Amino acid sequence: MISVVLPLTALLAGVALLLAGSGLLGTLLAVRGGIEGFDDRTLGLVMSGYFAGFLVGTFAAPGLIRRIGHVRAFAFYTGLCAIAVLLHPLWINAWFWFALRAVTGIALVGLYTVIESWLNAQPAPEQRSRVFALYMAINLGALAAGQLLLGFGVDRGFALFSLVAILICAAALPVTLTRLAQPSFPATPRLGLRRLYRIAPAATASAGLSGLAMGAFWGLGPVYAGQLGLGRQGVAWFMVATILGGALLQWPLGRWSDRFDRRIGLGLTCALATVLALFALPAEAWSATAVYALFFCYGGLAFAVYPMSVAHMLDTLPAEELLAGCSGLLLVHGIGAAIGPAVAGAAMSRHGPAALPAFFAIVFATLALYLGARLLAKRRQRLHPSQFHPMLRTTPGALELLPEPDSLHKADH
Repeated sequence: MISVVLPLTALLAGVALLLAGSGLLGTLLAVRGGIEGFDDRTLGLVMSGYFAGFLVGTFAAPGLIRRIGHVRAFAFYTGLCAIAVLLHPLWINAWFWFALRAVTGIALVGLYTVIESWLNAQPAPEQRSRVFALYMAINLGALAAGQLLLGFGVDRGFALFSLVAILICAAALPVTLTRLAQPSFPATPRLGLRRLYRIAPAATASAGLSGLAMGAFWGLGPVYAGQLGLGRQGVAWFMVATILGGALLQWPLGRWSDRFDRRIGLGLTCALATVLALFALPAEAWSATAVYALFFCYGGLAFAVYPMSVAHMLDTLPAEELLAGCSGLLLVHGIGAAIGPAVAGAAMSRHGPAALPAFFAIVFATLALYLGARLLAKRRQRLHPSQFHPMLRTTPGALELLPEPDSLHKADH
């Protein structure tokens, strides 16, 4: 494993710095927006701008990278992202912040695309799973670590925005210094969403509805924690607890789902997430420790739904359509994530902080009922059994780090 990782150290160091900065930025904007007087509806719309930009960037980044190369593209997107971050405190305006969030989403998906296509070109096929697992562990660890930087001061001022910009710029240093050869950038195949749903309806619905819930969590989780009265450090620890739950519980849940029809695992996971979200409705009266513990467990369940939907897709599609299918799931999840903060923010503005866990409960209960209906309507064999891989939604390049399609389909034989 060491011989695989050492050549990738520069790229992985860049990932850690980048994710620490972007993780801090999302929480910072949610908290700072509240301090500046944005209501929950406005904050939800502002935070949805990131996911809208992420979707746009997913289609725009490959062409730019092919035209100017990986190193120049990384430097370009780093500068764009740092400028967007530093502009936030110059003008406190909701529409301006929405535009900046969209630009940040475009820039970050470009940065992820550069790193993931580079990582994908390095390991041998038999080493892809280990590189993928390490990459996802660094993603989640850096996101959690970034939350703790919130304690350096969020009140009116430039300090934390400057820190985010420094981390993002610092991410460019190891990447632009790497001696790894720049890889070619093949076109990513596409699969029409109608056909995607026709082939794997459960996976498609799971990706879209989990996007609604996860987009609302990333956009409004810090706002919710603040309204519970947890304080600045409490908001950071709330986010850390939920992210760590997602990091630590994904794997056992996913491996358990490998044993039978994946829809059963997805349905039970969604049902349990619904129960935990309902338990959180009176959380305003709870101790901070109880809130952290509950959302640690909730995070483990909620974070597992998207990678389970990918695993179900791998169980279903033939090898030649795997990347196209998973790229389609990524798009569906992204659409959900762009809508989720706006809808949940409007609900919180009307009904208070309890509306966020209520939104989670409605989304996951709907998905659990849909999956139950699919199970009753049609028993489905796993045509190409595959193994679950813990993951976050990033770009199609991350999915290419998984083992070659043939080995994925032979994994459980």
